[in-house]
Amino acid sequence: MNKDLTSGKPLKTLFAFCLPLFGSIIFQQLYNLADSFVAGKWIGHNALAAVGNSYEITLIYIAFAFGINVGCSIIVSKYFGSKEIGKLKSAVSTSLLMGLAITLILMALGILLCSPLLKLINTPEDIFVDSKLYLDIYIWGFPFVLFYNIATGIFAALGDSKTPFFFLMASSLSNIAMDILFVAIFHMGVAGVAWATFICQGVSCLLSLLFVFLRLHRLNPLIKGKIFDLRILGEIMLIAIPSIIQQSFISIGNIVIQSVINSYGTVFVAGYSGAIKLNNLVITSFTTLGNGVSNYTSQNLGAKKYKRVHQGFWAGLFLVWIISVPLVILYTLLGPKLMLLFLNEGEGEEAIRIGYNFLLMTAPFYFVVSSKLVTDGILRGGGKMARFMIATFVDLIIRIACVYILNAIFGGEAIFFAWAIGWAIGTAVSLILYKTIRWDDETSSKLIEKEA
Repeated sequence: MNKDLTSGKPLKTLFAFCLPLFGSIIFQQLYNLADSFVAGKWIGHNALAAVGNSYEITLIYIAFAFGINVGCSIIVSKYFGSKEIGKLKSAVSTSLLMGLAITLILMALGILLCSPLLKLINTPEDIFVDSKLYLDIYIWGFPFVLFYNIATGIFAALGDSKTPFFFLMASSLSNIAMDILFVAIFHMGVAGVAWATFICQGVSCLLSLLFVFLRLHRLNPLIKGKIFDLRILGEIMLIAIPSIIQQSFISIGNIVIQSVINSYGTVFVAGYSGAIKLNNLVITSFTTLGNGVSNYTSQNLGAKKYKRVHQGFWAGLFLVWIISVPLVILYTLLGPKLMLLFLNEGEGEEAIRIGYNFLLMTAPFYFVVSSKLVTDGILRGGGKMARFMIATFVDLIIRIACVYILNAIFGGEAIFFAWAIGWAIGTAVSLILYKTIRWDDETSSKLIEKEA
């Protein structure tokens, strides 16, 4: 069911729209959590370290999938808000063709550069083979990841956050079962973890695309769009490229940080890998809610309802702060128990301690980073990509710099403070950039504007 986000009370509208999105990202993260859970519990902490080490490189691929998702979603939202169905359909087909070209390029690069990348980040020798195996299988399954993200972006643009949620829920639960089957029963090791994800993401992707085409046909069968529209491609790329650059730099930054983590050995890597999966579950959830705010902003600007943008900002903050409360309590009080999702008692006591210290240093700042991600969602939804990128890069650059400074001065787990410092400063910058925007007919008559 398509949903108009330009009417109704902003808090109620956002809550109804974002709740399934939040549920979807929980199940999306179950893919990675399941991989780490099965690797750590059934294979050992070396396998957990290998999956976690590879995960940082897969985030580069996810950055492209996410960027195209956002670019497609925001442009489709704009045309849905302005009721231009022909252009909306052109935006969808153009996004799919662009996605195909990018997929082929990234797969070729991944096949060629997998080993050099793993060596570049100081991957320990005892997990190198498993890290490469996991990455190789992931790269071949990347088309499913990218096209699934395009499909979910289209659903979100049409105001439907429930359909992809149901697909993803079924796929994620199936992935957990297949992980256990391939590893515990068939004894396929890390390869079993990767193949389970490959199969389940493939099914989810194909079903999502099928339902997208059915939904578009129902909008208005008599109105056809161009298969490929160069002008609309430009609009999508104007949003997608900064989003891809933003996410890629974040991924590269995470890889740089991973190289520092790897220098402390496999046990440290295993503890960090478990904790960062738990952390990413939260951050990705907040990012997804920020994406919901982007769609809300884009539809309302397309309908020229500028006052609702400000109302959506406060509604978005309320939602993420409500979610932050139980997460902060859970991670700070029950962190060691949560680390046991990935590690066995006795085998990984030191890794559990390291992971818990990471959670203690970062979880209290979820209130801060969630505010930043809502603000960034409005900047992106309003086409303020220059401001959006500045806000992102400030956080990332400061975090990387702090990791190196803290590592040089204190070493070890002190580097975990870098997350809190980067989030705090990045949030302040995001809020300033948002507060200095004037949403009105003069400045917002065009949804996507190029800032000097």
